[in-house]
Amino acid sequence: MNIATNLIRYNIVNRLRNRNTSRIFSYALTATFISTTASKFNKNQDNQSTKMEFDKEKLKERLTPLQYHVTQEAGTERAFTGKYNKFYEKGTYVCVVCHQELFNSDTKYDSGCGWPAFNDVLEQGKVKLLRDASLGTVRTEVRCSKCDAHLGHVFGDGPPPTKKRYCINSASIEFIEPGTTT
Repeated sequence: MNIATNLIRYNIVNRLRNRNTSRIFSYALTATFISTTASKFNKNQDNQSTKMEFDKEKLKERLTPLQYHVTQEAGTERAFTGKYNKFYEKGTYVCVVCHQELFNSDTKYDSGCGWPAFNDVLEQGKVKLLRDASLGTVRTEVRCSKCDAHLGHVFGDGPPPTKKRYCINSASIEFIEPGTTT
C-alpha cells in the first residue's frame, strides 16, 4: 500500500473507533473504501495517457442505438443477429467508437455461440480484460483499451493454440477490408 492509502485507512479507523463503532465494522468499511479507491486510482493511472474521451451526445448521433447501448452501456445484441456472426471476409475488425484495430479475420472462427468469435486479439494491449460479475455469474469482460468501449466477453473454451474465445458483439466492431483505412 502507498502512503496516501495508509493515511486514509488510519484516519477512517480512528474516526470510527472514536464514535464507539465496532472494530469489525470499521475494518470492513476501511477495507472496502481502500479497495474501491485504489481500484479507481489504478484505473485512472493506467488509462490517463491513452484513454480517449468522447462526448456522449455526439456518440449518440454518430452510433446506432444498438451500437451505443452495447459500447457505452455494456449491453449485448441478441444472439445470431449481428452482421459479423457468419461473416468470413479477409480483413481487420476495428472498434466502432475509436477505430482502433482489434482483431484479424485470420483468428475469427464459427464457435456456434451466436456472436463473432476470435481466438486472439491483433496485438496484446489492444483490449483490456475486466472481471464481470453481472447476471449471477463471473465472466471476463473485453473492452477497447483506447476508448473503454464494451466489446463482449472472453472465455477459456476456444480452439488451440490460445484456447480463448473472444465473443464479440457485431455492434461494437466494424470490418475493414485489406488496403482500406478507417
